[in-house]
Formats: sequence, structure tokens, C-alpha cells
Amino acid sequence: MKISNRRSSSGGRRTSAAVALGAVLALTATACGDDGSGAGGDKGAEGSGKGKIVFWDNNGGVRTDIWKEIIADFEKANPDIKVEYVGIPSTDYQSKVDTAIQGGGLPDVGGVGAAMLAGFAAQNALEPLDDRLAKSSLNGKLNDDMVTSLKAAGGGDDKLYSIPTSANNGVLYYRTDLFKKAGLDEPSTWDKFYEAAEKLTDKGKNEFGYTIRGGAGSIAQALDAMYGQSGITSFWDSSGAKTTVNDPKNVEALEKYAGLFKEVTPAADLNNDFTKMVAQWDSGTIGMLNHNLGSYQDHVKALGTDKFRGIPQPTGADGKRVQVSNPVDGLGLFKSSKNKDAAWKFIEFATSHEENSKFNKSAGQVPANNDAAKDAWISEAEPTKLAAAALNDGSTTIVQLPYYLPDWNTISKADNEPNFQKVLNGDLSAKEFLDTMAGQLNEAQAEWKQRNG
Repeated sequence: MKISNRRSSSGGRRTSAAVALGAVLALTATACGDDGSGAGGDKGAEGSGKGKIVFWDNNGGVRTDIWKEIIADFEKANPDIKVEYVGIPSTDYQSKVDTAIQGGGLPDVGGVGAAMLAGFAAQNALEPLDDRLAKSSLNGKLNDDMVTSLKAAGGGDDKLYSIPTSANNGVLYYRTDLFKKAGLDEPSTWDKFYEAAEKLTDKGKNEFGYTIRGGAGSIAQALDAMYGQSGITSFWDSSGAKTTVNDPKNVEALEKYAGLFKEVTPAADLNNDFTKMVAQWDSGTIGMLNHNLGSYQDHVKALGTDKFRGIPQPTGADGKRVQVSNPVDGLGLFKSSKNKDAAWKFIEFATSHEENSKFNKSAGQVPANNDAAKDAWISEAEPTKLAAAALNDGSTTIVQLPYYLPDWNTISKADNEPNFQKVLNGDLSAKEFLDTMAGQLNEAQAEWKQRNG
């Protein structure tokens, strides 16, 4: 099944984000195990279970060191298998995979999180993993909710195309030293958040209350702030056909949130992706940062544990917290692999108790392996501990984002990140922005429903 081309609401032609950022595919001529010729739909082969496999990391640079450590452990335990590591920045990953699906050069194994899964699966690029998991030592050892989430993100056929490695959660990091000095309460509600953002800002001293994400990845953060403030608890209306993205309450919430830009944030935030935003917060005098569990260790290295805290997203005045779902990350086996047996061994190993715990301790995320989730470091990493509690104590409602839409990642990134920058700059109203996005989402939902009955 091919992803359908369609005319977007903004007039551009879309084929999945495919080729949008595309060039960089010249990573290797050997990117697909034996000969590097694999493309989407190629059947591949089980192979000998030995030899070389290629692994594409979907968060290269940020996770390179820990993946190299896991690969070294794997090669020591499996001396007949060599893993070639290729680290790809998260902002380039979808375009690189989409280009390889069309032109060849797919790896054997790659990071496949919920946000990109449907698009890859719709292009027939991924191997279903249900049977392999059923026969594996991992069977019964993985978090049921994460497995269910990845199945739901697969596009409607109820197959598992990615083995979960971790779950993330939105976190509000704040500088406890700056809050104490200013006599401010913890920013546990949206009202306290806005109060602190204003009070901690002194532009003359280059001090700001908040850093906003205006570059790559900005839409997910904006959606979190919108739904968190509006209190709307479903991404679709009761008909399931129209999104609530442009509900008047969400429009009002986005107007308020976007209004923070340059008033209580640095002007450089307009182009900040998460790495720039995190580095800026760690090295500067900024009161608050919205990110996720993944940057916790960066903050510890920069600030120690006594100058900041990471707490769950703010609540409304009624004490209820609404946040959008963070995509579950995982490892997928590409159908074109000529050495699927060895590739599966790597996936099994990487998601085993010890290795999954090691990975998530480094990443600061919630492990997918149930035994790893019981390890002592979980309770020692406060943001992870608080996030797990918030998700299980009934205080939080999750708005499930439509990761199952093949066009979701394109709509939430390439199509609308530039428009969000226009909102921040005052060149586009929040209503116009959200109405455009809603039109694209409603069209994508209608197409998905038509294809899936």
C-alpha cells in the first residue's frame, strides 16, 4: 500500500514528508546489511544470523554514546555479528528514511517511534513483529500500554511494527534558585507559570522567565500548552471527523502562550530546536523550560541537582492536568533487510532488562522492559518518578495525538512549523494557524477512515 498523494490546505503537494528535507541519504552505499539496495516493499531475507547489520539511530548525537555502549555489549555477546552504527539527527530522520524507502539504502534496524510509524508502515517498509515477539524471551516482559500504543500507531491493521524501548513525558523544568530568590511558588498551575515568567524577566540583564520552542519540534510543545490550558480532553470531536485543534478555547490558549515570545523569552527562541533550547537554559539565566524527561541528565550535568526541578506539566485552576501524548519510541526491523535473523537478535538484546535499563537511565525516560522499570535508578531520577506518578494517580488526562495518520508527522512538522514561527512573529493569527492545521487534519482523518473502513 502506498501513501496517497494529496493537495494540502496550504497548496503544497504532499507525499509523506518524504523528500522534504531529503538530500542527505548518501550515508553509505552499504546501508542495508549486505548490499545497501533495499527499498520499501523489498522482501529481504532471514539471512544466516551472522555477519553485518546496519542500525540507524533516530536521535543521533544525543543518544550516540549510549547506543555505542549497547552495541559493544551486543557484539561481545554475539561475536559473529557486527553492527554498523549510523547516527541521524532527529530532525532529519523521517526524510532520510522516506528517501531510502523510495530509492534504496534502508538499514536493517532503525529507531521507529509512534510519530513516524504509520507513514513508514503505509509504505510497506516495516516487518510485522508479532510472531517474532510471541516466540521471544521478551514476550510478556514489555509494558502493555507501550505495545498497545505502537500497535495503534501502525495505521489500522493492528500489527506491531516496532518494539518499544521507552516512553517520554512532558516536563516543566524550573530553576529553584531563581524562584527562591524571587519569592515565587513552584509553577504547578498555569496561573503560577505565567506569573513566574513575567516576574523572572529582566531584559536589561538578559534574564528571562521562559524559553519557548520556535524551531524544529515546536508544534508538539505548542499543542501541549494549548490543551493544558483549555482543558479539552480529546483531539477529535464526538463525531471523530473534526479535530478540536481550532476550538475557540485552544485558539485563546495559543494566543496567550505565543504572546510570551520576546516578552519573557529570548528573541533567539524563534529558531530553537530542543538541543539549542536545552543548551540555552542550562547555560543561561532563564527561569523555566518545557521539554521532556530526555533532557534531565543534561540539566544535572550543567546545574547539579540543587538548582532545578522537573515537575509534571501545570494543572488548571481545578487541579486537573491535561497533556498531549508523548510518542513511544521503539526499534523497527526493515522488511528489505537481508539479515533479519541477526537484526532481530539486536532488537531483542537492546530491549532486554539490563540494556533497556541502561539506555533509559541515560535518556532519563521510562523503560519499556517491565523488569528495567523496577530498577532503583527510577526512584532516584525525580522527574521520571513524578511523571510516572502523575500518569497513574488519576490527576492527568492524556489527549491522544493521531500518530496513526500517515500524514501526521508531515502536518505537525514540515507543514506547520514555519507557520508557527509566523504566529510568534505576529505575522499570522493563532486562529488562522489553527484553522489551517485543522483543515489538513480533518482531510487526513477522512482519508484514513476511507482506507480503513
